[in-house]
Amino acid sequence: MKANQDFLQELLQTPSPSSNEMVIQKKWISYVKDFADEIRTDNAGNAIGILNPEAPFKVLLAGHCDEIALVINRIDEIGFLHFDKMGGINPKAAVGMKVTVLGFQKTVTGVIGVNAQHHGGLKEDFGLEDLFIDVGYKTKEEAEEHVQIGDLAVYKTEPEMLQERYIAGRGLDNRTGAFIVAEVLKRLAEKGCNVGVYAASTVNEETNLGGAYFAAAGVNPTMAIACDVTFATDYPGVNKNKHGDVRLEGGPVLAKGAPINLKINQLLEKAAKKLEMQVQYELTPRMTGTDADRMRLTGRGVPVSLVSLPLRYMHSPVETASFEDIDEEIELLVTMISDLSGKESLNPLED
Repeated sequence: MKANQDFLQELLQTPSPSSNEMVIQKKWISYVKDFADEIRTDNAGNAIGILNPEAPFKVLLAGHCDEIALVINRIDEIGFLHFDKMGGINPKAAVGMKVTVLGFQKTVTGVIGVNAQHHGGLKEDFGLEDLFIDVGYKTKEEAEEHVQIGDLAVYKTEPEMLQERYIAGRGLDNRTGAFIVAEVLKRLAEKGCNVGVYAASTVNEETNLGGAYFAAAGVNPTMAIACDVTFATDYPGVNKNKHGDVRLEGGPVLAKGAPINLKINQLLEKAAKKLEMQVQYELTPRMTGTDADRMRLTGRGVPVSLVSLPLRYMHSPVETASFEDIDEEIELLVTMISDLSGKESLNPLED
């Protein structure tokens, strides 16, 4: 892998549940400050590294750093923790998992208990309300010494390398995006560019997209690109006729649909052609479901595009992506941005 794998591993090993991203943001800032001209933060919790802050043409890259999580909503009389979701948690993926509970007083390990099959197992239509976390507490009073309502928990997993080709773990959605925008900024700092570049590690995407709104409203960019993940469909059981054909090691994925600015996509395709790089496509007819949707609607309106990393097993503890795709997405964005003169029109009605 050409990009800094140690930094990627550090991000993936840092809990960053939506609404509690401060620790990972400080690590991101510590890395980016060595090559950025300027670092900005805002009241949402975004971290933004900037090159050429005086340039009038401004490109905003947004990769959200938050991950899905569990939120404690009840502590029962015998010390078990009950929870709801903070983002798109799949109850079936949660069964039997170890978790890290980020308690207000102490970080503790727990397990999501499951009724033994001998005792009937889980009902077929179970939901999060049927699950619980066993931390080993014996009473509510003991639990409340460390944990309170509103505390968060994430799956306790470590990133795994698969054949030195893929990386698997929790929260690749979308700490890979926060990683990619940092690496793009680093490469552009070395290579040079004619435009202002604002690489944002955004917050709250998994819950309300609010970080992206704050970032774009504060920067007022000429154009914005969301760097997120999308559904790979190259594993058994996926209906490609329904969900499309997106593959790991098939290259970065460009979105096509009503929210996407045609001219930004043309610039990305031109860069891919220059690099002799394959790209893939996904359809976003109405909305993208990413930071692009909120960035687009700030100020007087922002032309947006979406470049995504193919990802298997979305919102599970074993999300899986390709190192090759990560490197190619970085290379594509660096090439496109470094080729900008700063005089481009993004108006689709102008030649």
